[in-house]
Amino acid sequence: MNLNQITVPSLNVEKAIAFYEILGLKLIVKSLPNYARFECPDGTSTFSIHLVDTLPEGNGIYVYFECENLDEQVAALKHKGVQFEQEPRDERWLWREARLKDLDGNQLILFYGGENRLNPPWRLES
Repeated sequence: MNLNQITVPSLNVEKAIAFYEILGLKLIVKSLPNYARFECPDGTSTFSIHLVDTLPEGNGIYVYFECENLDEQVAALKHKGVQFEQEPRDERWLWREARLKDLDGNQLILFYGGENRLNPPWRLES
């Protein structure tokens, strides 16, 4: 089994498309006003947005996008006007992360985990 698709809710798919294109995702399906799908710039994963009448309450969805050049990526996005809630910083789980929210409040984390993403020192033995 391989995770290849994440879908997040949006109140305005067309506005969300523009936001995710700024982040660097490539639009491959545009079915307005209800749906859009993107290819991630690296790998084979896809990411989509679907129209909802109301957004979920509570903490909602967290989506992680891995970037090998995290600090440079964040600087480039900030130059394009993207606002971050958290600047890149080293976390205790051995990842470097920056955090922002999309237009619908979905939590996005741009991160670099390197070898520690799949093989942290506390990984369970198989």
